[in-house]
Amino acid sequence: MRFRTDINGLRALAVIAVVLFHFNPPWVRIPGGFAGVDVFFVISGFLMTSIIFRGLENNNFSIIKFYISRANRIIPPLMAMCCVLLILGWFYLTPVDYRILGKHIAGSSGFISNIFYFKESGYFDAGSHEKWLLHTWSLSVEWQFYIIYPVVLVVLKKVFSFNSIKKILVIITGCGFVFNLYISYQNPTYAYFLLPARGWEMMLGGLAYLYPIQLNENNKKYCQWLGGLLIIAAYSTMGEQDMWPGYLALMPVEGAFLIIIANRHHSFFDHPILQRLGTWSYSIYLWHWPLVVIGYYLSIPYFEFVGLPISILLGYLSYRYIENRKVSTKSVSIPRQIITSIPLWLIIVVGGVAAVVFKHHGFAVDRFPTSVNNIVKDIKPTPNRDNCHIYSYQDPTKACEYYGHNIDWAVLGDSHAISISYALANRLKATDQGLKHFSFAGCIPSYGQKNNFSLCSRWYNEAADYILQNKKIQNVVLINRYSAGLYGENEGIYPQLAHKKMPEYAGILTAFDKLVLQLAHTKKNVYVIKPVPEMGRSISKLFYENYWVGKPVKDIVSMSKTYYEQRNYDILHHFKQARYPANVHFIDSQKEFCDARYCYAVRDSHPLYHDAHHASQQGAEKLVSQIVI
Repeated sequence: MRFRTDINGLRALAVIAVVLFHFNPPWVRIPGGFAGVDVFFVISGFLMTSIIFRGLENNNFSIIKFYISRANRIIPPLMAMCCVLLILGWFYLTPVDYRILGKHIAGSSGFISNIFYFKESGYFDAGSHEKWLLHTWSLSVEWQFYIIYPVVLVVLKKVFSFNSIKKILVIITGCGFVFNLYISYQNPTYAYFLLPARGWEMMLGGLAYLYPIQLNENNKKYCQWLGGLLIIAAYSTMGEQDMWPGYLALMPVEGAFLIIIANRHHSFFDHPILQRLGTWSYSIYLWHWPLVVIGYYLSIPYFEFVGLPISILLGYLSYRYIENRKVSTKSVSIPRQIITSIPLWLIIVVGGVAAVVFKHHGFAVDRFPTSVNNIVKDIKPTPNRDNCHIYSYQDPTKACEYYGHNIDWAVLGDSHAISISYALANRLKATDQGLKHFSFAGCIPSYGQKNNFSLCSRWYNEAADYILQNKKIQNVVLINRYSAGLYGENEGIYPQLAHKKMPEYAGILTAFDKLVLQLAHTKKNVYVIKPVPEMGRSISKLFYENYWVGKPVKDIVSMSKTYYEQRNYDILHHFKQARYPANVHFIDSQKEFCDARYCYAVRDSHPLYHDAHHASQQGAEKLVSQIVI
């Protein structure tokens, strides 16, 4: 098959969108630039299908040779980037972050990083800018596709004719799209990161190869331009608030499909600049995200003017000296090719080193003084985070129970309830009391509201009813990230305040009051934790800013107390005006996190957070110390 300059130009269009979206320069906004990854998926599906089917038709396709060929191109640049991050991380990352980097490099080396990120959080979450290899989730999805797809086709070839296989692939693609629609509503994080919800995009690219359409020159031009307009529309109209991929992904995916189908020569996509960027696109994609993270950590103003050209330069160098380097596969013996495979050894060595970094907790003792290690070792989430916290509907009656046989406490809320539950359970253990932990990611108070009020409405109502009807539960702790529900995220707007009310504003306050009054009416003790200060940047980032310039780290200020009061003015005012019964008690976060002027990320050498707004175990212990047991 001849070299497709239109596809190479399409690669450039995809990588430009992704890079600009991540650097987010003020002079050009591409709110839907993340859809560039969907374009890459379609291209990969087309190219892989063409390689596999040509081999099957000629009866010379080898799955092992296919894997080796893919590995020779993809793995060396990836491992080179990981090596650089491991080296820089040794000198500049805290033990906690270096340990996480080791985990993520190991995951990327095994092409399962998308599974790691799915379990950790969403792509657009506040902590995303602290994950050096977050962008490798898409490489893991592609590799998983590369592993499964040829095996499926080889098996199908043993049973069906080529025409039947093509029809089967159409059915699989359609089913994959329907599953994507379903899971995007049920579990958006799953849909974003995992292959079952993304595979249809690559499959559709394959159908562009299997069902070519013969068009005259005019129709080719219209088809190509329509595809380009769909992609540009996706880049310019989609945003982080939209459910993705879902049905909206049809815009960039169909756009890429149409451009590939058009198969038009001598077009806009042939421009020399686009051809260069398309050729370097994989390496540019690899290197741009770590640069984005560096700019975020160092808070460098106008970093895009430095980061963008460096991304292109590193992409060129990586392509020229690593990606484009031919790896010899002269040996006829497949086992020998595997044993002598450079990419395989790179994975073993780099992934192995990363695993050692993770196992040894970032080599804290070797790299930092004891006073610093004593702080950073506690910058971590509580142990129950992955086991008991949920991201989609689950039966609330099966929620985690901690320790004592007498389960007479319950904690209900969003992810802020995680550390509170664990810290409170540890206190209750001494008296053989226990608690039931109810937490749903990003959940807003939804009691009494309809199921479409929020993603967690059904779960929240069922959890609240369970607590209300359970006579053994006599004490209930309520905690939410209230202002995020009322106004949205605050990352990236410091020191400005965002007080644009969300559509659910009034419903959140109504739902919360209704639940508090219902719980109080059943004679349960209710503890309402006032909002924990939201820092807008992670504690690790704040730690870097202080430690590396020689500032004291015993006490690290996160914000002024004035900012805290302004950010949370409405909810604090609402609590102040509320006429709750005497069995409703407030837990004041300011007493533990703030003094008269400032709120702190680290106080008296104790880290109060493990990220930008979730309390660490020590921070949670300070909060629950106000609860009378």
